[in-house]
Amino acid sequence: MYIYNVTINIDDTVHNEWLTWMETHILEVLNTGKFTSAKLTQVLVEEEMGGKTYAIQYTTNSREDLEAYYFEDAEHLQIKSLQKFGDKMLAFRTELRLIKEFYPTNTKN
Repeated sequence: MYIYNVTINIDDTVHNEWLTWMETHILEVLNTGKFTSAKLTQVLVEEEMGGKTYAIQYTTNSREDLEAYYFEDAEHLQIKSLQKFGDKMLAFRTELRLIKEFYPTNTKN
């Protein structure tokens, strides 16, 4: 399993508009058929530059699906977000490969 992680710092002046728009954008990314799920999370740090920071984690089953996303969809979708929010957002992307998931072996009540 692979995770395509997009971390975005968004300026406070467009935060609410961006957050609403992101729900539609995430669904648009998912509807490319390259990902199986997505999580929208807020990064809980105080940024020196201000704004709020979020991480969106898109899960895919294969490296080939991720490469197909880059080749077929990524540029178009990234341009849409830049056209809408321009210098009010700063994004960087990382790729993660899931090695193993762990769960508790016992639970205490």
